[in-house]
Amino acid sequence: MILHELIAYETLRLVWWLLLGVLLIGFAVTDGFDLGTNMLLPFAGRNDLERRVIINSVGPVWEGNQVWLILGGGAIFAAWPQLYAVSFSGFYLAMFAVLVPLILRPVAIKFRSKHEDAGWRARWDWTLFVTGLVPSLIFGVAMGNVLQGVPFRLAPDMHIFYEGSFFGLLNPFALLCGLVSLAMLVMHGSAWLQLKAEGAVAQRARSYGSAAALLTLVLYALAGLVLWFWIDGYRVTGALPTGGPSNPLLKTAAHQPGAWFANYASQAWLWAVPGMGLAGALLAFLAMRMRRAGIALLASALGIAGIILSVGVSMFPFILPSSFDPRASLTVWDSSSSHLTLFVMLVVTAIFIPLIVAYTSWVYKVLWGKVDADAIRDERGHAY
Repeated sequence: MILHELIAYETLRLVWWLLLGVLLIGFAVTDGFDLGTNMLLPFAGRNDLERRVIINSVGPVWEGNQVWLILGGGAIFAAWPQLYAVSFSGFYLAMFAVLVPLILRPVAIKFRSKHEDAGWRARWDWTLFVTGLVPSLIFGVAMGNVLQGVPFRLAPDMHIFYEGSFFGLLNPFALLCGLVSLAMLVMHGSAWLQLKAEGAVAQRARSYGSAAALLTLVLYALAGLVLWFWIDGYRVTGALPTGGPSNPLLKTAAHQPGAWFANYASQAWLWAVPGMGLAGALLAFLAMRMRRAGIALLASALGIAGIILSVGVSMFPFILPSSFDPRASLTVWDSSSSHLTLFVMLVVTAIFIPLIVAYTSWVYKVLWGKVDADAIRDERGHAY
């Protein structure tokens, strides 16, 4: 037997679907508090020193946190090439709108304190605000469009035709999902600032974070109700071999009201996943009010994980449904790389992901503790 055949093709596909979820959650939980603190910068910091405290809370770690985004993009490219092709062509302008702020963020962090001029620093502060706001909003908008279906079709030779437009992505439900993302990441950034800052900065972060946690709770519940009553889901109407070839056109699929809740109806225990999203936001709110910063950060991370996982659980086995031609929708079982590719990538992942987690954990351990405002004022430690 060939080595890669020791693990069934359908098992590898399921494992890589789970890994994709892990990488998305890893990015949202780590780089999420970077984006959240950027959005809070002009509000939680009222003077130059306070804003430098906020920037220095994420300055040593944001680059490592962004590795999860790179890993996620690489996983999609290697394990789900059709998903990569459709999303990177259909969402090209949206991704460009995300990448520009992510490129500007390190520029703003590095250059902000190069001059003493108040106007210079204020412009970079608002630049950092935008670099947090825009990606956070667009990530949520993208998720809302995926739940509604993306207007693409596949030719018999698998050539992709995207039939939508950038402004078509900005529909009411997608914008609602964008607001969920904004509130969720502001909550997470606030919890991080309460853990890393002291005094007035931590107090303001607590106030903003409490409001954001309640908004996350309300907006996420509202999005769920809208999805249930007004947004059609998708279902496979014919046979779908789990170990078959990667050709989405071999199946039949159709729109169906309430289809995104079919998995919960068949497996009641799955309701624990959206429940985790709601419970995490509620616990984060309570922990912030009780001034338990560590618990608030863990709770907000739990809420983020539950919210992201609930999308995957609702859509399974769909990864990217097509609103233009449901038959072309990409699923876990018909849009992956080959059996051998998935196996080799799994071996590589099993080696390097633990190394990345171990190194990241070590970095956080070394850099743990409150940001010292006096050290920043005295320019000790090369502070930003």
